Amino acid sequence: MGSHILLVDDEPGMVQLMARILSGLGQLRFATSGATALQRAREVTPDLMLLDAEMPGMSGFQVCEAMKIDPALCDVPVIFVTAHSGDEFELKGLEIGAVDFIAKPISEPLLLARVRTQLRVKHLTDELRRIATIDALTDLSNRRTFDLTLASEWKRALRVCAPISLLLVDVDHFKQFNDCFGHPAGDGCLRSVAQALRSVCLRSSDLAARYGGEEFALLLPHTPGAGAEHMARRVLDAVASLGIPHEASPTAPTVTVSVGVGCYDAPTPSWGERAVGVVDTHAPHAASDLVRCADKALYDAKHGGRAQAWRRDIDDGDAVGRPISPGTAASSAGKHAAP
Repeated sequence: MGSHILLVDDEPGMVQLMARILSGLGQLRFATSGATALQRAREVTPDLMLLDAEMPGMSGFQVCEAMKIDPALCDVPVIFVTAHSGDEFELKGLEIGAVDFIAKPISEPLLLARVRTQLRVKHLTDELRRIATIDALTDLSNRRTFDLTLASEWKRALRVCAPISLLLVDVDHFKQFNDCFGHPAGDGCLRSVAQALRSVCLRSSDLAARYGGEEFALLLPHTPGAGAEHMARRVLDAVASLGIPHEASPTAPTVTVSVGVGCYDAPTPSWGERAVGVVDTHAPHAASDLVRCADKALYDAKHGGRAQAWRRDIDDGDAVGRPISPGTAASSAGKHAAP
């Protein structure tokens, strides 16, 4: 997919001129006011915005300032297009986050060169950002991304009184798999399991991550216990359907996984009386407790014979978890999302 460039100028003739010059560089969108520019940018995040600095109503400077405090738009590079010259004017623009200035009347070669440069920088930055959040072997989110997302989603769950669940997934007898087939085959196995986990995620808010070694995590915001159990069954079914031979496994002839499910939802005793929008700073649990809960459930699944899923609720403490009936994922359809 090509670059998305948003052209903003209150003079339609200027927009048409820039569009003609930049027509081969990507998908072009237009706005003739500051308010419309912000609306269009929020609809489809541009890779670059060319912004008229001086417009009636909402000026280009105000548009840029609004973008830089919006998490969804703060990384969009802005080039000011202006007939105003002077160091003080440019300094003001740079201070609020602009990456460059282009003077009117526009020079076609200069406009093309500067736009190409900023698009190249943006794409390189995006790729570096992606690499920093992705596990190189499996192409899932990495541990750091998981930790940051868990912290954010936990706070959101407390704020909006929404359930949250976590699945920890461990490949059974993976050391024996490596010993039998070799590490390259082991890497291939992990990639296949990762793809299976990605396939079971039903919503954009679900996060599949490599937690460490042969262990994975599925973070499920807005998902109560019934939905988490459904997802655990889907995980077991998806990995079983891979049919990866595992002659060294004492559990099954093919690769299997154990799943630990940790839940925090309304039936949990400590849920109590909670108000939307009010975060209790003395809440009985933290995000780390959800991880601990899922980890203990994973231990239960392994101790129970592997190739199965067990569940614990965040209040369970040291009590033994509960096995999740095998069933089929299809029989639990519709239970993923919170009611």
